Amino acid sequence: MKDQRLTRADVFRHQPMLAKSLVELERAVAEAGIESELVHLIKLRASQLNGCAFCLRMHNQEAREDGEQQSRLDVLSAWRETQLFSRREQAALAWTEALTLVSGQEIGGGDYTRLAAEFTPEEQVNVTALVVSINAWNRIALAFAFPVE
Repeated sequence: MKDQRLTRADVFRHQPMLAKSLVELERAVAEAGIESELVHLIKLRASQLNGCAFCLRMHNQEAREDGEQQSRLDVLSAWRETQLFSRREQAALAWTEALTLVSGQEIGGGDYTRLAAEFTPEEQVNVTALVVSINAWNRIALAFAFPVE
């Protein structure tokens, strides 16, 4: 029997609040002032970890359109090995990895300390909300095999 998953349009037709809720959450994060460069990095790193080709293509394109340097995008998966990311970006990327890979490790410790050193309490909540949001999008896209166009 052929794998006949719902199409992207079907998913959101059957549950229209799904997309609306996630878009609203991301809008709230943007309005709270998290810089767009950081938003792109968080979305891309989580999507890399989750293996979501649909989201990787979309967010790489958006990042480039917003002026992100291709050289940074090229090495994002190995960000710890470079000097291309600020301490603030590094803290957010480490937090993104901790929350995305939640089943493989305990959350907190050094990753939270690093986050708290670079972000206000409000920003910590907003970065966390963004990580939660992109992980939800990744899982939806992967569950229903959204095609990469």
